[in-house]
Amino acid sequence: MSDQTSVLDELPGDLMIWVLIVSELLVFGAGLLAFLGMRAMDPVGFAADQAQLNRVAGAANTIVLVSSGYCAARAVHSARQMRVWLSGAIALGVMFLVVKWLEYSAKAQLGIGVETSDFFTFYYLLTGFHALHVIAGLVIFGLLMRWHTPRNLEAGAAFWHMVDLIWILLFPIIYLVH
Repeated sequence: MSDQTSVLDELPGDLMIWVLIVSELLVFGAGLLAFLGMRAMDPVGFAADQAQLNRVAGAANTIVLVSSGYCAARAVHSARQMRVWLSGAIALGVMFLVVKWLEYSAKAQLGIGVETSDFFTFYYLLTGFHALHVIAGLVIFGLLMRWHTPRNLEAGAAFWHMVDLIWILLFPIIYLVH
């Protein structure tokens, strides 16, 4: 046995959460690359469909999710107020989902669905898959409210930061970049 620590020992949380995070980043990365490839083949159609998105809602959701990530980080570093910070992260995560649901509802009222165009197929697949990750993160936070250890909190926050990072990539690519 050696007294040396490896880089893996320095990671917050458990090694398996990092395997999950890297695999999820690869999946979302592949989805974004496919989106960009399809957009390159139909820039006019993608721009017309992108113009129908609610950029204010997307920007608001960015602020909400990053704020939630801040709360998650504070929960890791504040054992005494961990539940307060986790509650804040959960409330903001729910707010993100409500805004996303309002966006989806507005599109549905206009008759815009997953089969409307290639743009909207990718929009719904990427943002819907992301929303499922938000829900998973909320479940993790709920479990951490009851069964928390420093290592579990670090793993849960790391997952949530991955969800933040993905949205920070999705928002400009889907909503803003032409």
